[in-house]
Amino acid sequence: MPKVSSVVVPYATYLRVYEPLAAFPEPERSHWARYARRPDRPSYQDELRRSLADLLPTPPVAVPVHESRDAFVLDVDGVVCVCPWRTRLRGWQALGELAEELPAVVLDAVLPPVVRRQATQDYERWLAGNPDARPWIRTATWQVPLNWFVLVSDEEREYVKGAGGPADAGGFPREAPLLRYRTPMVQARRRVARGLRALRDAIDESPLIDGLVDVGRWLEEFHPRSLVELDYGGLVHVLPAGDLEGDHSAADVAQGIEALRVGDGVAAGEAYARLVERWRAVRDLRSAN
Repeated sequence: MPKVSSVVVPYATYLRVYEPLAAFPEPERSHWARYARRPDRPSYQDELRRSLADLLPTPPVAVPVHESRDAFVLDVDGVVCVCPWRTRLRGWQALGELAEELPAVVLDAVLPPVVRRQATQDYERWLAGNPDARPWIRTATWQVPLNWFVLVSDEEREYVKGAGGPADAGGFPREAPLLRYRTPMVQARRRVARGLRALRDAIDESPLIDGLVDVGRWLEEFHPRSLVELDYGGLVHVLPAGDLEGDHSAADVAQGIEALRVGDGVAAGEAYARLVERWRAVRDLRSAN
């Protein structure tokens, strides 16, 4: 499958769920079984490039006209698991969040009000016939939400520095770095439950609690033999190698929650301070861009 461009699109991070083929009804199951055998499956960068290309026409295409039939594929202990892109559904959902991310004048310039209204009406009609629809992928920009780190452990962290070498047309090394976590669904759900108990016993209200409740409900929608992946995605292209190598945010979150559970406010504060300092540096990069 041809790529839209060789340019690397940074900034986005991902929380993905890979479900076994058995979780899908026919004929979708057969489609994914055939798809998994393809040697030319696209990457997450290809998905981003296509989405950005849709913004170039006049008027721009806010949401794809047709749903994607692409997916990410993993072999999990001999079981083929897939994570459908569902780009159209995610596009509709992201459109509803843009008003909080962009100033009105910028939003109107990128996506005129008439385009947004049409996309909203299309989504409402589609949702009426698909009330239980949910995405397999959650996306964040310029951050990894702290509640995502609750799902994984530092032992599951996979960091590849990247070999560097000649840059591609986008100015990035061809052998790029990687930072991700993968964990079984049952483990992710247990960690959500334990984290919520500790947080609710220690504090009354918190955005971390709200976010954890939300992501926990989302995880319950999937097959128990699924695999959960937290991927730093394109963010690895803008963070220095030393920062990536020293990033153990999952360990800091786990230590902070455990400190709250045993009533150690000092240790909890220290863990939180490390997280704030690390991700403040990332937000500073966002402002610079």
